[in-house]
Amino acid sequence: MSRRGALWVAFAIVHVVVAVLGFVGPNLPMGDVTNVYDPWSQWAVDGIAIVGIDQPWVYPQLALIPMVLARALDGIAGYELAWAILVTACNALGFWMLLGRARSRGRVTAAWFWLAYTLLLGSIAMYRIDAITIPLAIAGCLWLAGRPMVGSALLAVATWIKVWPAALLAAAFIALRRRWRVALGAVLVSAVTLGAIVAAGGAANAFGFVGDQTGRGLQLEAPVSMLYVWQAAAGVPGSFVYYDQDMLTYQVAGPQVDVVIAVMTPLLAIAMLAVAALGAYRSWQGASYARLFPSLALAFVLTFIVFNKVGSPQYMTWIVVPLVMGLVIDRRRWRRPALFALAIAATTQVVYPFLYLELLMVRPLAVAALTLRNALVVAFLVLVIVDLVRMPVRRRIPAVAPSV
Repeated sequence: MSRRGALWVAFAIVHVVVAVLGFVGPNLPMGDVTNVYDPWSQWAVDGIAIVGIDQPWVYPQLALIPMVLARALDGIAGYELAWAILVTACNALGFWMLLGRARSRGRVTAAWFWLAYTLLLGSIAMYRIDAITIPLAIAGCLWLAGRPMVGSALLAVATWIKVWPAALLAAAFIALRRRWRVALGAVLVSAVTLGAIVAAGGAANAFGFVGDQTGRGLQLEAPVSMLYVWQAAAGVPGSFVYYDQDMLTYQVAGPQVDVVIAVMTPLLAIAMLAVAALGAYRSWQGASYARLFPSLALAFVLTFIVFNKVGSPQYMTWIVVPLVMGLVIDRRRWRRPALFALAIAATTQVVYPFLYLELLMVRPLAVAALTLRNALVVAFLVLVIVDLVRMPVRRRIPAVAPSV
């Protein structure tokens, strides 16, 4: 069997296994697909309401499109299987673009890594809206160097499905010399999207997803929540886990939690600006796009995770995109970071869905597993920041006035 054929066989096996894990795994691993994507899409099809247009929504408006597309397939065996088929089809397109003819060792290594990461992450890699953005983001990043407008347009579409690919756009704008083409592609897609939203009567709710995020409490799995989770496990009065009916997530409460909630959004903004400033400085010093972009993109993504008061397990899907790009460009240098990321994926699946019920009951083993996962993510961010600081650059030669 050819190398390319083996990869496609592995692709099929991984996606079947992950799809099945959603049906047989504990603690409702397909919860969002069943409980919210299904009814949201049905409301739109039946003309009852269009989320993001008729009412504020937690997601950007284009997220509804894949939810409705899955609705067209649900006659096969229900909405959950339809969603799995849709995600597999999207991943197949992204995988085909990444792999090509399987002549590049970097692309082959990146393809194997993507499959391994998906398998170790498990059902959460498929049964969330984030899964739709991953192949879009990979395709967009692959296009950036040669056709930055096309690449940024794809990343902008992904951003209007789930906000996180904006981090990749920011990294591309900083690292790429043709940065205004990156900006133009994103602006055009955003302008068309906003125009369609306004034309549909959703102007008042166009950016409702921003307000929904800033108004949230501390989600159980977020790194910042670990102090309160351990306090709840130790029985500290006033520290506990509860279910937020509006956000449909488990959050934590405890002493001074409102202060922490208020601080986290500006702290996230400051951290992202600091990463942007570091990346801009390295670009100004002459760091090449090939060297700077994967590291800066990964730094942005990890910063968005570490300093976020929301910490859903599907956030770990985002890490795969910068690492795929790193392996495509320089597989030897990115091999160790990729292995580090695989450890994060595996511990994430241990926490969700397998130990999630125990985590809700703040049992020590589950809390320790979550602490380990979050510690790995924080350590990964530190390593990437150190890499950016130490990144070799071409010396800028100052202009010298000619002698007369």
